[in-house]
Amino acid sequence: MDERAAGMRIKVGEDGPYTVTGNVPLLRMEIVVNEAGESTGWREVERLEPGERYLLCRCGKSGDKPFCDFTHASEGFVGTETAGHDSYNEQSVSIDGPGVLLRDARKLCAEARFCDRGGGLWNLVGMCADPETRALAEEEAGLCPSGRYTICDEGSGTAHEPELEPAIVLIEDPQLGVSGPVFVCGGIEVVDAAGEPYEIRNRVTLCRCGESKNKPFCDGSHIAAEFKDWE
Repeated sequence: MDERAAGMRIKVGEDGPYTVTGNVPLLRMEIVVNEAGESTGWREVERLEPGERYLLCRCGKSGDKPFCDFTHASEGFVGTETAGHDSYNEQSVSIDGPGVLLRDARKLCAEARFCDRGGGLWNLVGMCADPETRALAEEEAGLCPSGRYTICDEGSGTAHEPELEPAIVLIEDPQLGVSGPVFVCGGIEVVDAAGEPYEIRNRVTLCRCGESKNKPFCDGSHIAAEFKDWE
């Protein structure tokens, strides 16, 4: 765990909200795209100040989004966690390239589309002998909020992870007109409803539309659900 994340915790409620403790910063950021419509970066649009402890909506129905207003109770929200506790390495496959190894855990995909530039990250990995191509591949993998992708050194297996402030980011996707998942940055602990911790990772995306089939993690269902934080 990142020392800066010590004391920070997200507890998944049984059919209820995420309980966040430890003065975790809460930001809203939107996906930036280029002229071709490809995701290229992040833009901070709001920094909230919710305090030491707060509840984040998990059912997608709260009238006080992103915070819980207990609508889940009246709506009969079923938030059963189906993701399991397999580690990232257990869930991912590896793709070899010159000097690099790309790990890909497809099940974690949050459909943020940072992997599309330059013909797609999978194709870029095969051309990483070129320094510029390798830099683009590392950039695309590092921008992926779910941590689906990780670029590693071929020999040592050392992962190239971005330096992230421990924080919770509410993702907005203006290009698609939807709100995305809860982006958990910087190694904050996430604990399931039974009290068992998930693997601590630098990048994790949690469902906030209530529709994911891989709860508590996002599987991109917010797009088909046309989920909007502001409605």
